Amino acid sequence: MNGRNLRYDIFFYLGMLLICVPFLKAHTAYMPLVFLGVWGLRRFAAFAEENRKITSIREQMVSTVQMHQRLTVGIILAVALLVPFASSNYLIEVLTSAILYAILATALNITVGLTGVLVLGFIGFYAVGAYTTGILTAKFALCGFWVALPLSGLVAMLFGILLGIPALRLKGDYLAVVTLGFGEIIRIFLTNINGLTGGPNGILGIKRPSFGFFTLDHPRDFYWFALAILALIVLMVARLVNSRYGRAWIAIRENEMAASALGINVFRKHLLSFSISAFFGGIAGSLFAVKQGFISPDSFTFYESVLVLCMVVLGGIGNVVGSVIGALLLIAVPEFLREFSMYRMLVFGAVMIALMVFRPSGLLGSRRITQEIKDCEDEGQ
Repeated sequence: MNGRNLRYDIFFYLGMLLICVPFLKAHTAYMPLVFLGVWGLRRFAAFAEENRKITSIREQMVSTVQMHQRLTVGIILAVALLVPFASSNYLIEVLTSAILYAILATALNITVGLTGVLVLGFIGFYAVGAYTTGILTAKFALCGFWVALPLSGLVAMLFGILLGIPALRLKGDYLAVVTLGFGEIIRIFLTNINGLTGGPNGILGIKRPSFGFFTLDHPRDFYWFALAILALIVLMVARLVNSRYGRAWIAIRENEMAASALGINVFRKHLLSFSISAFFGGIAGSLFAVKQGFISPDSFTFYESVLVLCMVVLGGIGNVVGSVIGALLLIAVPEFLREFSMYRMLVFGAVMIALMVFRPSGLLGSRRITQEIKDCEDEGQ
């Protein structure tokens, strides 16, 4: 073992020790087993990276899932429908939150994955949708949920258009900073307009939706309702990807100048994707408001925008199914890591860094993007 590998292993085990400290404090007897397991994983990872057969099997599994996305979606949907029958109310609430984040990640993937526009303040549209529902159904009781739901999406879309008209003329980091500012402005606006939004205290008493005399008060009933909305949105986005609009977005992402030369109105197509993404974000916000029954500006911080962006990157940029899987991993899995307390975010950071190094296209990245990365690596060699 040379000096470089030795230093690498030392830092690796020290990092794992820091991550496992909370667990080891309560279970000191398991320390040898933890280090033995870490050592085994480390050796297997090194072996798998050098073994072409294992690498090819891994790539083939990802490629198979990408090629059979309909079957993958069907399996996920079937499992999701049956999970509530064998779960506690607490777990159902966690899975419902994962569904709402999956809607957000799917919506954000339209702009980030298809058109290549980095948005750092997407949670602002989520907040607009939530507060639209809260104001219409609870604050002033102007209408019911079924009217407020599409209105929340439309109001968020209007905000998306108003933001997109000036902002989408910018490129790269400048556009990302503008969207970041939008998210923070929305949060500050909601905090200070007491008469309309309730200020820091938020809005209370938002009721669950109902079908006639049947109200979705039980967590399982609302879970199925949110799951149906997610399935509908995923289907709509998947159809959009395969439509002429989706192909135009992908062409713009690849090369704006070439797309413009082919007759594609780049600005209008950017604005279309931005407004559709905002619409679905507003729908997710409306569902969040009725799920919680209470909303406040503290629920729409910059951290939430980063979390949703991480879901898109983790699942696979440009992959609709990947967005759902990324949301499930980042929302549901941490509930099983409560033992690690604040160290959960350290684990997330380590996983994201490793993912960027070994799978820059995400777990189920778009086949187009994956091929681009491979071509760039071949050119570099």
